[in-house]
Amino acid sequence: MTQQGAVLQGYNNELVKCIEDLCMQKQELTKEIQQAEEEKNKLQHEIQVLNEELERVCENLAQKVASRNELEKILAETEAAYMKILDSSRTLLNVLKKEVGNLKHTPELKTN
Repeated sequence: MTQQGAVLQGYNNELVKCIEDLCMQKQELTKEIQQAEEEKNKLQHEIQVLNEELERVCENLAQKVASRNELEKILAETEAAYMKILDSSRTLLNVLKKEVGNLKHTPELKTN
């Protein structure tokens, strides 16, 4: 009977050792899980900050593009108006030259 008791005691010691090993593995895994959750939370926070920054940049970009488009429209209109002024100036100059030319052929101005 004592031999059976010794065998049983050996099994018990081995069982206790296995349970202790499992508890240590569980503690280590729990620690790793906690670290992974902290890393996940940190990354989620960084993603949130980056998304907010991206949103601000996109809004700023949209405003700048709208301003540029408005400036392009104003510039096109201004250039078109300027071309009309140039054309009118050219027409006026031609008319003026013609009138001056006609005045030189009138007898009253030739007496000078």
